[in-house]
Amino acid sequence: MTEKKADVTKEEQIGFHKGALSTLAKERQEMLKILQIVEQLMQMHVSALKELGVDLQAEADKLSKGAKTKKPIDDLLR
Repeated sequence: MTEKKADVTKEEQIGFHKGALSTLAKERQEMLKILQIVEQLMQMHVSALKELGVDLQAEADKLSKGAKTKKPIDDLLR
């Protein structure tokens, strides 16, 4: 038995791929916006902790001296 493939012209394939790239580029732009907002919020919290006398860099350095691998910032905040 032979399966029939849908006849898709080269122009249709090109249009499909261009449309997909356009959509993905817009999604990437939105993701970067979200990432920038998250980064700004994290910096605000780091600044607030610094004002309260908490030095995350000093804590990270202290933890990294005791461990062979660096711990993620999430571990520092617990």
